[in-house]
Amino acid sequence: MDNTILEVKTKTALNSFKAGNNCAQSVLIAYADELNLNLGPTLELASGFGGGMGRLQKTCGAVTGSIMVIGIYNNQQISNDEIRSERNPLMIQDFNSQFIKRNGTTDCSTLINCDLKTEIGQNSFIENDLGKKVCQKCISDSIEILEEIKSSHV
Repeated sequence: MDNTILEVKTKTALNSFKAGNNCAQSVLIAYADELNLNLGPTLELASGFGGGMGRLQKTCGAVTGSIMVIGIYNNQQISNDEIRSERNPLMIQDFNSQFIKRNGTTDCSTLINCDLKTEIGQNSFIENDLGKKVCQKCISDSIEILEEIKSSHV
């Protein structure tokens, strides 16, 4: 794994998050150049995945963004449908396992421990700086895991 590439992608993703993009969008933005993504439609596609999918606090947005990256990456790298349809689940399962090892869960509600569907929960998120303490860590972890699994699933 190239640490310079990792650092650039992580910085890009975190700057995107700090600028107001959600976790899924931020992970995708980090891979925009590598995957030749058109940012307009990409950001639109990922716009509903923040807050664990529309603030339902299910799967973390950094995880869903990473799954999108894996799918796009494999579609661009592997022309054989059969091989690609086998590689996608393997990489996603590997990603999921590594994310859980680092964070205990992929569940947004468990990660941030407040209810984003309520004003009280949203205030708690801000007051406890959970975007920085939790979300930025999940984004950084996701980028690092993606880089690791891309190099190990060749």
